[in-house]
Amino acid sequence: MKVVSVNVGMPTTIMIDGKSITTGIYKQPIDSSVAITKQNLAGDGQADLIHHGGPDKAICAYPSEHFAVWERLYQRSFIPGSFGENLTLFGLTEIEACIGDIFEVGTAVIQLSQPRQPCFKLAKRHGLKDLPLKVQQMGYTGFYFRVLQEGYVQQGDRLTLVGRSSHPLSVRYVNDIYYIDKTNVAAMKEIVAEPALSTDWRHSFMKRIEALEPFSPKQQ
Repeated sequence: MKVVSVNVGMPTTIMIDGKSITTGIYKQPIDSSVAITKQNLAGDGQADLIHHGGPDKAICAYPSEHFAVWERLYQRSFIPGSFGENLTLFGLTEIEACIGDIFEVGTAVIQLSQPRQPCFKLAKRHGLKDLPLKVQQMGYTGFYFRVLQEGYVQQGDRLTLVGRSSHPLSVRYVNDIYYIDKTNVAAMKEIVAEPALSTDWRHSFMKRIEALEPFSPKQQ
C-alpha cells in the first residue's frame, strides 16, 4: 500500500451552466512533503465545511485502481486528484479498507472514518451527470480519514496497517448498506456499533433505523 500522489487545492469559484459555484474539488498533485493536521492538509481547503473537511474528514483518499474503470466507461483520462482526493492510493480499495483501520503514513497516523459520499460537484467538474450515481452503484467511492497523529506525507510513502477493529466492516460493505440494502436494520445496527464510524454517518444510519423501527425503545 502506498501513496501514488498527494493533492491539494484551495476553494475556487467557477461558472458552470451559467451559475457561480465555489468548490474545493480541484486538487493538484504536488511533489513536496505536506503537513497533515487534524483538520486537513497544508495548502488544502474545502468550500462546503458542512459536508467536507473537519476532524472526521480531514483527508479524502481514492484508490488509483479505479481510474482504469472510469477511463473505459467514459473514454477519457482520469488522473490523481480527479475525484477531489487528497491522497491517491495504490493497494487499498474499498474491499480491503475497513472502518477504524489505523495506518502509519509518512510521519502521521490516520484512521479510516467513513466512505466518501460523492456530490454534484464531481459531476460538474467532469461534465458527467451520471458520475456520482455510478460511483455509488459501483462502490468506488473512496474514503475519509481522521488524523490521530499530525505529521508529514509525500508521494511514495507507504501505508502500514497498525490497528484494526475487533469486528472489521469494509468500506464496500458499509457502502452496500448505505446505497443499496437501505432497509437492512440489523446491518445498520452493526455499523453504528463501530466506535470509529464518523459522527455524520452514525447519525444518518440512526435516522434510518428510527424511521424503520418507529416504536423502538429510543422513541418511546
